[in-house]
Amino acid sequence: MKILLGLVVVLLLASGAFLWAVRSNGPAVLDGIDRVTGGSRGITLVSDARYGEHPAQKLRIYAPAGADTPLPILIFVHGGSWSWGDPDDYSFIARALAPEGFLVVLAGYRLAEDGRYPAMLEDTAAAIRETARLASQYGGDPTRIVVAGHSAGAYNVVQVALEEKWLAGSGVKLSGAVGLAGPYDFFPYDKPSSREAFGSVGAGSETQPVNHVRAGAPPMLLIHGEDDTLVKPRNTRALAAALKQAGSAVETRFHAGFDHNAPLISLASPWRGSRDIDEAILAFARRVTDLSFPVQAERP
Repeated sequence: MKILLGLVVVLLLASGAFLWAVRSNGPAVLDGIDRVTGGSRGITLVSDARYGEHPAQKLRIYAPAGADTPLPILIFVHGGSWSWGDPDDYSFIARALAPEGFLVVLAGYRLAEDGRYPAMLEDTAAAIRETARLASQYGGDPTRIVVAGHSAGAYNVVQVALEEKWLAGSGVKLSGAVGLAGPYDFFPYDKPSSREAFGSVGAGSETQPVNHVRAGAPPMLLIHGEDDTLVKPRNTRALAAALKQAGSAVETRFHAGFDHNAPLISLASPWRGSRDIDEAILAFARRVTDLSFPVQAERP
């Protein structure tokens, strides 16, 4: 009985430690689980680059093994309510996507007080420009770039893709954008994170992706969980409706039973493969980086 009781105590302590780790840095825990259960998948970190002097302004560039032609590029921007997060905790994204024929770039950006609007967008645009500049050194094709992000990162990439001023004059043309559980229509600000990142500097409706929809925007794939209570799925519905009305290509995927983090978790082993998030992103990215891809209206 004492032995059994001891085992129960150990399991409870281990479970508590795991839950604490998830709450304190969920992506790092996911990354560790992915490494153990999925292995390296043959990818290589080919560059620890920087695009500015701030510690958060960094790029982690991953390449698949054996690539012999210029690869399309997928840039991923992390979430974290514009206040926390680090590309170094997201290498599971590269292990999910790079082996399928992409040069994957994990991009950081200034956070919290340093990253208040418009700094997070300035950094996202700068990260895209620097990736395009460096890409050919590592086997990437700077004419075929897809940007993707989760939560706050989805906001960053979608806003930069829609509001033309961020990449104006750079010569960079995005092939597409992927948003996972992104906030696109959240003014007036009703959460502490958005009030801190946007309201604290007096920014208003000009910050909203839904207000920058335009004809000829890069094709978009928008994924959202129906049970997301942090960033409600109405954000994706509103943006998709506006894109459709403007005649821009958009594909939406809503998943029953998915909360805010489920789309991100679905990209890590052992969940990867049992869900279709990675397949949807890869299919979209392949399609829009195919030079013969025709721009179409909304996809079902």
